[in-house]
Amino acid sequence: MQQRYVGNSGLRVSALSLGTMTWGTETDEQDASELLRIFLAAGGRHVDTAASYADGRSEALLGSLLGDVVSRTGVTISTKAGMTTPDGRRGVDTSRNAMLTGLDASLARLGTDYVDIWFAEAWDPNVPLEETLSAMEFAVRSGRARYAGVSNYSGWQVAKAAVLAGFPLVASQAEYSLVRRSPESELIPSIEDAGLGLMACAPLGRGVLTGKYRGGIPSDSRGAAGVGAASVEPYLAEKPSRTVEAVCTAAKGLGRTPQDVSLSWVLSQHGVATAVVGPRTPVQLKETLEAQLNPLPPEISRALEDVSAPQ
Repeated sequence: MQQRYVGNSGLRVSALSLGTMTWGTETDEQDASELLRIFLAAGGRHVDTAASYADGRSEALLGSLLGDVVSRTGVTISTKAGMTTPDGRRGVDTSRNAMLTGLDASLARLGTDYVDIWFAEAWDPNVPLEETLSAMEFAVRSGRARYAGVSNYSGWQVAKAAVLAGFPLVASQAEYSLVRRSPESELIPSIEDAGLGLMACAPLGRGVLTGKYRGGIPSDSRGAAGVGAASVEPYLAEKPSRTVEAVCTAAKGLGRTPQDVSLSWVLSQHGVATAVVGPRTPVQLKETLEAQLNPLPPEISRALEDVSAPQ
């Protein structure tokens, strides 16, 4: 698997990153171990997690596999802080105290003394940005984080953070796919201007770009019930459905899979360093790793961009 530089930094990550949002909830220890083994065998090297994923269980599960399935130096790891669940209610707190306390807890769960990229997971309107950045700079200068970045920031927020930071931010993480192209209007230009790399989350449109929802909602899919259903529902509307049909048509004509077409398109876009995939099962990951990840023919890319163009 290709290794790509993150923005203007010297950090390299694999073209596909392994997302662990479902670890500790939908993905158990056995499947998590198998997912990591399959990912490494395919040349994958970057694993993404967060303190907020399963209230820290995702990090703990990943930490339990370090030294067993893979050495600490055999992977690069990113995690995030700033999202809290006080009294069971999800909120944001990127104060210096919350960020640094969260990082120490993340390192303990992961069983390591550093992470490769540490993200502020969300913009906090109640905390001065300078305070959040000061915590991130301290983490980098103390060696607990090799690099730092921001997640779920808008374009102007990324630009402001890059200007105010007393150290280089290297990455921004945001959802980006053929059914969610809104980052192109402001976020991606800001990221490129600031020299950051985009870590594109949900590059398969929360599964809809695989084509599995074309005939209805599979009973074993994320969109069948609960929180997953709410996250998938917007991508089952008429316009994204037309995009899915176009992707499936292109895939058939090229002799490739819809996953391959969708991921190849994302990875060819300006500013994208890696695509973060989040398979729940080893079978799903194996299907994703069948992707060639080669650039699409220009006429195919243009056709997909025409049908998926934001309104």
